[in-house]
Amino acid sequence: MQALWMVLGAFFFATMGVGVKIASQVFNTAELVFYRGIISMVLLVLVLRTRQVSLATPVPFMHVWRSLVGGLSLGAWFFAIAELPLATAMTLNYMSGIWVAAFIVGGGVLLGKSQRNGPLILTVLMGFVGVVLTLRPTIEQNQLFAGLIGLLSGMCASLAYLQVTALGKAGEPVERTVFFFALGTAVTGSLGLMWTGWTPLSQITWQAAAWLIPIGALASMGQWCMTRAYSRGHTLVVASLQYSGIVFAALYSLLLFGDHIPVMGWAGIGLIVASGVGATFLKERALPDTPAEEH
Repeated sequence: MQALWMVLGAFFFATMGVGVKIASQVFNTAELVFYRGIISMVLLVLVLRTRQVSLATPVPFMHVWRSLVGGLSLGAWFFAIAELPLATAMTLNYMSGIWVAAFIVGGGVLLGKSQRNGPLILTVLMGFVGVVLTLRPTIEQNQLFAGLIGLLSGMCASLAYLQVTALGKAGEPVERTVFFFALGTAVTGSLGLMWTGWTPLSQITWQAAAWLIPIGALASMGQWCMTRAYSRGHTLVVASLQYSGIVFAALYSLLLFGDHIPVMGWAGIGLIVASGVGATFLKERALPDTPAEEH
């Protein structure tokens, strides 16, 4: 039953994607990243006070690197959500698990141990075939750049997750790690705003503005649910259930936005999901301490 917290967390993240897509009609990506960070920080400060967790950390530079790659991942993902069908953007971001497997394969090749990772290599290759199928419709609709940015979000997320593993081994509490990520997200958004600028008040609609607080709140609730699932449920089952977020995103795409995804695109999404689940089971033997994913 604890693994069902992952399904709830995936639902929160997919719903956050709905908010990002609606708000992106008015706000630029840097603004959305900034607001997501600020709102999450406020909520997390309350959590930190309640649980009496100190913000003092012995590994500040590890948090800086995690926040840097995590902030880039979030910004790229939000941009992809704004430009692509929600299901496609969500799927490309969830490539992170396959990227982690690819890094394991690359490390095995360098160490001369690639023969032991034969099934994992095939799974990674199958995942990237899914990427080609998923990106093909974006090429036909002149959305290739957004598709590549979405793919970049998954790669950066995989680097961030590896760093979360390192932070966990260093003894950092989850609450502190998530707080510093929110702080880094706010900083990343503010740096982006130096380039993009703020949306004029005259152009802001209440429909878009109304989603700003839910975006940050849903991100925090999603992270809490996923952390609970990983801490109390079976790791492999929980990691597999995270892909339910793609199902929720697909339903939102069809029902709320009327997105048209060709059969080839759906085939690619299905192949990525299958590869991600397969990679989850195979990489557990090579990298047993896979962390909860954060958005």
